[in-house]
Amino acid sequence: FHSPMYFLLSNLSFVDIAYSSATAPKMIADFVSEKTISYWGCVTQMFTFHFFGCAEIFILTVMALDRYAAICQPLRYTTIMSANACLVLASLSWLGALGHSIFQTLLTFQLPFCSAQVIDHYFCDIHPLLKLACADTTLINILVVANSGLISLGCFLILLASYTAILFSLRKQSAESQHKALSTCGSHFTVVTLFFFPCIFIYLHTSTTFPLDKVVSVFYTAITPMLNPIIYSLRN
Repeated sequence: FHSPMYFLLSNLSFVDIAYSSATAPKMIADFVSEKTISYWGCVTQMFTFHFFGCAEIFILTVMALDRYAAICQPLRYTTIMSANACLVLASLSWLGALGHSIFQTLLTFQLPFCSAQVIDHYFCDIHPLLKLACADTTLINILVVANSGLISLGCFLILLASYTAILFSLRKQSAESQHKALSTCGSHFTVVTLFFFPCIFIYLHTSTTFPLDKVVSVFYTAITPMLNPIIYSLRN
């Protein structure tokens, strides 16, 4: 339980609890009561949502690097993924997520908002809020794509590169070793697919919203955090 994989899984577990708590309780309450949220409630929800969501992206990326080191560099694995290295990578993930969330929140809530205060979404997110702004949001749209969109896409490309390297390294190994390595990576790849594809779809386009956006958002706000414990428990 003190191995790098379980250290990172404990971080992921905490992130999933906090991440789903940023949106799910309010969404459930809205099913049975008046669908309202205060200004500061909206600020808090958006900040926590982006903080824990970005932390999950970074931790999943670090987990992919951990699998790459374990499979492609087995003799150097304990040196590469030492306790200090894991602590540094996890700390950088949390600090990076904090910086991202502060930037996104300040970027959005420094705008003047019109009298129309109906958010076309089931939680406070940047694209629905930009539609309520009484100012030109062209530059902010570009910054959102550069921030949220490129973080999602960039981390996903790192994940693809690590899995490509893993697959190439497995060609020279026995069938038993290949099966063991692929079963180890299978749970992680399933989680990555369920989480990253919807994030890239939502945040890599401008504030133009589509009817499908709310459905896609359910995948990375509720379904993936719910499935992560099941996927990793079955794998273990």
